[in-house]
Amino acid sequence: MSSVSQDDRKVLFSRFTPPRFRILVIGKTGVGKSSLINHIFGVEKTIASHDKPGDASIDHEFISPQNDKFVLHDSKGFEPGEENNLEIVRDFIDRRRNMSAPEHQLHAIWLCFEIPRAGGRLLETGTEEFLRLKSSGTLGNVPVIVVLTKYDMLIDRIERNLDETSLNGMSDEAVKEFAKNKAETELQDICIGPLKKFAGRDIPHAEISTEEDYQKTLTRLIQITESCVGHHSTPEAAVMTSIAQRVHPGLKIKASIEVGKRRYWKALASSTTFKNCKTWDCLYVLHTDIVNVWNFYDPHRYLHSQEFREMIVKMVDKLEVEPTANPTKTITIGLSMVGTIAGIVSALAGPAAPIVVPIAAGAVLAVWVHDVYQISHAVLQRFMSYIAHLTLVLQTLYLLSESQELTRRAIKLAVTSYLASPMSGEVHARIQEYDTQLTVLERADRDTLDKIVEVIQFYSINAEDISRLRAEIPPVGSSSLDEPWENEKS
Repeated sequence: MSSVSQDDRKVLFSRFTPPRFRILVIGKTGVGKSSLINHIFGVEKTIASHDKPGDASIDHEFISPQNDKFVLHDSKGFEPGEENNLEIVRDFIDRRRNMSAPEHQLHAIWLCFEIPRAGGRLLETGTEEFLRLKSSGTLGNVPVIVVLTKYDMLIDRIERNLDETSLNGMSDEAVKEFAKNKAETELQDICIGPLKKFAGRDIPHAEISTEEDYQKTLTRLIQITESCVGHHSTPEAAVMTSIAQRVHPGLKIKASIEVGKRRYWKALASSTTFKNCKTWDCLYVLHTDIVNVWNFYDPHRYLHSQEFREMIVKMVDKLEVEPTANPTKTITIGLSMVGTIAGIVSALAGPAAPIVVPIAAGAVLAVWVHDVYQISHAVLQRFMSYIAHLTLVLQTLYLLSESQELTRRAIKLAVTSYLASPMSGEVHARIQEYDTQLTVLERADRDTLDKIVEVIQFYSINAEDISRLRAEIPPVGSSSLDEPWENEKS
């Protein structure tokens, strides 16, 4: 039996370490830059310019200890009396554009404005010139996304000024939709029109608010940003964007798929990359890459621990031997998951009730993870199951964590909730159904990769539903309510 080549081993065991997403945020003091950064990237403390946005040099790199996957550069904008700031920003963009290393390049610019009142002025002279430079191509390909802040204040103002007589008989939802439509009309007049005049018709823009009821405006902004970065830069840069942000779980799943496709998912069935390596070693690499993409605030590295890795392995084995749900049965994924999680979280809300993960009694670390990996029915199916289950457990954990520091209790709760949901059994059934239909040879050159993607995407919860579900789930609790791993053992 031939051994794995040195090059193959380097590919397999190389650590996935994408460069940080580097962003320049431009805007006047008070426009809401710090709040925007804190919400999008899941950090609690203001990091822009040492709590004084605009005071630091544009070259200063702000990196949060709560999320070190992005680098922030801050600019105070183009206010009257600060005409030289346009040259400072232009020089910064030019220097970053000419840097060869991806981690030093600038990946996106957010140009922030507070939405003005009707009749108010959106653009200062310096901003108009900046947009002309961008439109002419002088600033290169780095995407500029216009961010119109404090959208909630526009909605509130419009709702206060609505004619009560015209609202007779309308439901609350209808009134909100009516106000939103009026807001869109006003935005076109006072914001979008002036932008198109100086930046062209296709200037990407997003109106946002960091208030609780406007979470979907933030997901839309990061989705626009990721799309622009992918279009104007490289796929790797788009992946960096998805990893850094903490508001759009769908982009996490998309990034996880992109990383897996490029590195080795297809090799699970069609190459010798994994051949003769210990199965546990292969799982170690798969697990590490998937966890890194989700970029939780995990200072204790609980998601990388042996205990959590073994928990996922045991889950795969448990589902292997137990009856599985009918994969053709249609269920409402979001409602099914939130009902399960809300019930479990409510029952275990206090620190007095330790969470016991329902792994089969007497289960020990599965023998198959220590075996030498060969292309076989059982091993391929388990690799596929591991990837899918781990990704969806992390999606559940995303619902529970809200960018807070991870605890073992929260992780165990995510596993418990996922196992108790119909989703876990259906995922395994779908993989089983696929795997039994194909021979090993067919798997080697057909759609193993596509099936993994299909299963994960089918059970992913979109960003809007995530926001709604989070509102219905009780808080998990702080790190002071943590508990050891041992409670999950039988």
